[in-house]
Amino acid sequence: MADTIQVKLVKSLIGSKKNQLATARALGLHKIGDTSVQPDNDATQGKIRVLRHLLEVTSAEGGATA
Repeated sequence: MADTIQVKLVKSLIGSKKNQLATARALGLHKIGDTSVQPDNDATQGKIRVLRHLLEVTSAEGGATA
């Protein structure tokens, strides 16, 4: 199984551009403090790059439990 990363929204989405809001929703992040476990692949890394100033990214250990 591929490696996974945990993504946490640490800053507000208020005032963000439409593409940033859509990217946050695609990652499963809706409000501050929401976390999501995502596969560590190129598509996810691109999403993280769009929101890098709003996110905290860590390596997920163990199984992913939505």
